[in-house]
Amino acid sequence: MMAQQFETIALIGIGLIGSSIARDILDRQLAGTIVVSTRSEATLKRAGELGLGHRYTLSAAEAVKDADLVIVSVPVGASGAVAAEIAAHLKPGAIVTDVGSTKGSVIAQMAPHLPDSVHFVPGHPIAGTEHSGPDAGFAGLFRGRWCILTPPPGTDEEAVARLRLFWEALGSMVDEMDPEHHDMVLAIVSHLPHIIAYNIVGTADDLATVTESEVIKYSASGFRDFTRLAASDPTMWRDVCLHNKDAILEMLARFSEDLASLQRAIRWGDGDKLFDLFTRTRAIRRSIIQAGQDTAMPDFGRHAMDQK
Repeated sequence: MMAQQFETIALIGIGLIGSSIARDILDRQLAGTIVVSTRSEATLKRAGELGLGHRYTLSAAEAVKDADLVIVSVPVGASGAVAAEIAAHLKPGAIVTDVGSTKGSVIAQMAPHLPDSVHFVPGHPIAGTEHSGPDAGFAGLFRGRWCILTPPPGTDEEAVARLRLFWEALGSMVDEMDPEHHDMVLAIVSHLPHIIAYNIVGTADDLATVTESEVIKYSASGFRDFTRLAASDPTMWRDVCLHNKDAILEMLARFSEDLASLQRAIRWGDGDKLFDLFTRTRAIRRSIIQAGQDTAMPDFGRHAMDQK
């Protein structure tokens, strides 16, 4: 059990990330009061049924009035509208953060609205699943995962330190990064893989006569794992593509060049080049496992899950 870190925390948005944060706050008693806000009456009702907070409101402005920490967990394209709505109601000295996977755009949208009396510390917990909504969250989602903070120049150091301690209390490892560098890194490690997955599954769907039979029936682990990524929230990933387009387009260009090189190696039977590529990429997979960011269990641990 952790010591209480904030008297009141407002969660604006209560999907997978927001509801997981709520569960961890409750489990670790990190706040005296959790105020949950979302625009959907049905979602707010469900959050109440799940007991994710102490107070519930459809008004983000109402939710933040007494909050010491405000966590904005909405699709990145909605960040600016939320900041504009809550700006005049924020408590002086409050820390405002977010969980979006693009940082340059979020800062550009939110910072102009927020008053100088609060501390804006953008953040990005690198954790999640393909599921969405308040039922999708679970305690421990952030345990052993990285959370990247991207405070703008001049941000109060004490506020950054308090937010770091908060994420560490949720089990995260915390790093700080320049927003533009964050967006380039995430474009290759997260955004591009999802885009590729959406495209591959979309290609299979275009082959309608095949998809309805063999592709689905004989889906091997490779295609099956692509469909997991491609099942992620459409609104969130639409916004990611629109709000990190420069970095994503740069990574897509590099990927296209590497794909053309791979195509030539296959066409000309260059086994040495193929073996070298597959050896290098295998080493990266092993490094990820050694870093504790995935499991070495057979079939990604799926077999163990199937036995339950």
